[in-house]
Amino acid sequence: MFQRLSRPSTLGSFRAFPFQRSYAAARHGAPADEADLSAARTWLSNLSPTTIPRTICQISFSRSSGPGGQNVNKVSSKATLRVPTSTLLPLLPALLRPHILASRYHAAKSHDLVIQADESRKQADNVEACFRKLSEVVAEAGREAVPGETSAAQGKRVEGLQKAEAAGRRRMKEMQSKKKSARRGGGGRDDG
Repeated sequence: MFQRLSRPSTLGSFRAFPFQRSYAAARHGAPADEADLSAARTWLSNLSPTTIPRTICQISFSRSSGPGGQNVNKVSSKATLRVPTSTLLPLLPALLRPHILASRYHAAKSHDLVIQADESRKQADNVEACFRKLSEVVAEAGREAVPGETSAAQGKRVEGLQKAEAAGRRRMKEMQSKKKSARRGGGGRDDG
């Protein structure tokens, strides 16, 4: 666990290996405060396919695959949307950022979100489908990162269930205690 240094240093003769924090620990470490959660909920409630500015995106077209006859061979109708995460992430609430980077659409080498659509034979429809998928990716990240608000009635119900569970646990402990004291001879057994 410790490594011996060949020459003395200010740390002493032993030095521990460096400790690296995993990304999962950083992501799920401290809970978010209520202000961040409410800001993220507000932002997500206003999310639409036009929320993310189209100026930060790069769209390219290529030949689509599948059936379609001569149209598939002649027309480049498949749309590919590339969104650099360096420009996208500052626009999103901080709670969503780790989930966006963990998305299946994130290209690790280029640090872009790459979304493709070739459902339609028209370029314009495929571009709209790409932006719709992008907003769905962000909305899914929001569902994973931001818990829903608990209503007052639900909070009271949970509190009542917790109290009932604590009372039941206390009763079980008392029963176990009485059972053990009876085994020790303090339970009023007649040896006659």
